[in-house]
Amino acid sequence: MTAQAVLATPATLDAVALRSDFPTLRRTINGHPLVYLDSAATSQKPQVVIDRMNQFYAEEYSTVRRSIHLLSAKATQAYEGTRRTVAQFLNAPETRQIIFTKGTTEGINLVAHGYGRKFIGAGDEIIISATEHHANIVPWQMLCEEKGAHLRVIPVDDRGELILEAYEQMLTERTKLVAIGHISNALGTIHPVEDIIRLAHAHGVPVLVDGAQAAPHMPVDVQALDCDFYVFSGHKACGPTGIGVLYGKVELLERMNPFLGGGDMIETVTFEKTTYAPLPHKFEAGTPAIAEVIGLGAALDYLRGIGLEAIATYEHQLLEQATARLSSIPGVRIIGTAQRKAAIVSFTVDGIHPHDIGTLLDQEGIAIRAGHHCAQPVMARYGVPATARASFAFYNLPSEVEALGVAIEKTIAVFAL
Repeated sequence: MTAQAVLATPATLDAVALRSDFPTLRRTINGHPLVYLDSAATSQKPQVVIDRMNQFYAEEYSTVRRSIHLLSAKATQAYEGTRRTVAQFLNAPETRQIIFTKGTTEGINLVAHGYGRKFIGAGDEIIISATEHHANIVPWQMLCEEKGAHLRVIPVDDRGELILEAYEQMLTERTKLVAIGHISNALGTIHPVEDIIRLAHAHGVPVLVDGAQAAPHMPVDVQALDCDFYVFSGHKACGPTGIGVLYGKVELLERMNPFLGGGDMIETVTFEKTTYAPLPHKFEAGTPAIAEVIGLGAALDYLRGIGLEAIATYEHQLLEQATARLSSIPGVRIIGTAQRKAAIVSFTVDGIHPHDIGTLLDQEGIAIRAGHHCAQPVMARYGVPATARASFAFYNLPSEVEALGVAIEKTIAVFAL
């Protein structure tokens, strides 16, 4: 039994107890207890995920769907069981709407290839926002260059909130797709995706939501959102790297072209013609990342056991504490102050490069990210080359927020000498 058993109510969680599920959090770095504040980049893994993957490799290893022996049957059962788990996690109507990918980036590229190349042409427009991760910019730029289409960008205000009035004006008969991040990885802004989807659908425009920063931290209901596509990555959701999810509406997935060709995505093959397998296998060519899929299933079960509402509530408390603590330090500027934010705090310190901040904090055992966060247009919008970013998860503690504040103050003191 894991520490999940100590949870008091659906609205609360015991972060101290849950930390015992994460081996890496027991480490010391440079003589200090590890304070891991980089979960927006990748989350730590609970022992249950590590054990489940080890069990598969040690006791159940086989490929899926291609053999009739017991090991293959067990591997297939576990693999497809994760598909059911993901469907429940997202409240998807059918398991065939769940496509396994390498991650969020591949999911977006799959849609750009399978939907975009088929249905977007010269003069058409794709709308994204000014706060997107490069993974939700570059594939659409490539598609626009190939097809002669145009990329439109929803502007963002000084607080990090999208200007919806401008977005409404962008929606025309030329708009063929909207691709929007659920949460900005650089600013923490929770975008009003419900409104963005509703307005797009009023014009008959499908919407892809990049949920890489949202799915591990808040409840996601794709039916309530009514999004047409939703993508997220396993490694940010306490799961392994190399695995992600694309959810899509059946009618769109069935009309799309496959992304990759090869084994397992076919129904029949002759030298004259190939017919494709039904959903979801149409989009899963080749031997899949079986162990990673199984690990993802264990990770999502773990998160559901804690409760996404409880996670969101607790992480918001950490966000409020961190915002107040860093705002109290002279010379610190928080970049991104939207009213609705996830537990991500990007900041700069007067006269100190973010890379130096990250280096000195690492000497104190505090792991943050420093750089442009694969969001260079965001940095340009706020006139900074980079930021330092502390991102929190349910396994972080209020004492770690205070440790961050103290370490920043020590860093400022070092540079003042």
